[in-house]
Amino acid sequence: MEYRIEQRMDLSQKLGILADAAKYDVACTSSGVDRNNDGKGTGNCISPGICHSFSADGRCISLLKILFTNECIFDCRYCINRRSNDVPRASFTPGEVCDLTMGFYRRNYIEGLFLSSGIMESPNHTMELLYQTLYRLRNEYHFQGYIHVKAIPGADPVLIERTGYLADRMSVNLELPTAEGLKALAPQKQRQKLIAPIRQVRQIRIQNRQELTLYRHAPKFVPAGQSTQMIIGATGENDWQIMKVAEHMYKKYELKRVFYSAFLRVNEDSLLPVLPGGPPLLREHRLYQADWLLRYYGFETDELLSEEKPDFNLLLDPKCDWALRHLDRFPVEVTQADYHTLLRVPGIGYRSAGRIVKARRLGTIDYGNLKKMGVVLKRAVYFITCGGKQMYPVKLTEDYILRNILDGKEKLPPGVKKEPVYEQLTLFDDPRFSV
Repeated sequence: MEYRIEQRMDLSQKLGILADAAKYDVACTSSGVDRNNDGKGTGNCISPGICHSFSADGRCISLLKILFTNECIFDCRYCINRRSNDVPRASFTPGEVCDLTMGFYRRNYIEGLFLSSGIMESPNHTMELLYQTLYRLRNEYHFQGYIHVKAIPGADPVLIERTGYLADRMSVNLELPTAEGLKALAPQKQRQKLIAPIRQVRQIRIQNRQELTLYRHAPKFVPAGQSTQMIIGATGENDWQIMKVAEHMYKKYELKRVFYSAFLRVNEDSLLPVLPGGPPLLREHRLYQADWLLRYYGFETDELLSEEKPDFNLLLDPKCDWALRHLDRFPVEVTQADYHTLLRVPGIGYRSAGRIVKARRLGTIDYGNLKKMGVVLKRAVYFITCGGKQMYPVKLTEDYILRNILDGKEKLPPGVKKEPVYEQLTLFDDPRFSV
């Protein structure tokens, strides 16, 4: 028989435990939705949204990120909050979460709430508590700011639907990229149960869009969409398998984001890999870069990787690696190439590609103009001509380009260093790495 000693905690002690426990969940992002205050409530929701990141005008935007509880009925081998771990446990009440959110908001500490949870007693019980929290925030406290909440797999679909009409964004963690990995490290969880709420949210969002075309004032269901998270490096999947899963989630379920979390060994377990070099942060970085190519640059996974080449080149970003393997498509004449062709040029992003297309309608452009438009010439110069001329003589050969690009020391994301070690990325780093 298992005995537990209950210890009374004040709100600050609970906040310390449950805010710290939430740091392993990276599936949060900016809201992507606008909602103005109607004059009767508190707060508003401003695109591009809420998290510790920077908006287009340079503002640092933030949210209160907590677990409702770190109690859990599951015993996932990779999770710090698993049932068998001897860690301090705490749980909020719906009223406590509301008081914290409103208190932090009124002090201008936050602009919204990210609320996740362990599974306490049962999925239904936990989802009911999350629903009560959001209901009180919206209807009793009249909070109109951004709310991102986790849908609990296995919970009653009615509860998930009711909660979705109160939240801006919902997410369900896939945990691991494949069913085989889930079976090995989290055998109490089933892939189909994790997918079920993702499928439900997509279906209701489609219905809701149709309702809004007929009834402008119909309530919005998860207006900022849904996201998910996968742990990378805990199981043996290669990059091609991981990106195929992400691509499937984007195409079939219309996800806004897939997050990749480098495996951090927080438990001693014989089935967990030992990583002498620490979390695979550079691999995580490459996955984020490739994810950006899928969502904004028109690439598909099978263009970047294959069963014969299943992993990304750690020395080069995925777009540059693709370009070096397809030199027959270069150089691209920037004064004539269409938008989608420009997107495939290393050093040209989707914003700079749009500026090029717009600027050349108004007059001629040169390399000086390209630099002002945001083109990274030290990378693009090997792959473009402007007015039929190269910026300076370069060889269109793989060895020459590779040698010069590597000498340029590619910029890595915050927290990742080439020497001597890598550092764990914080949850508040901006995942929008350059490509």
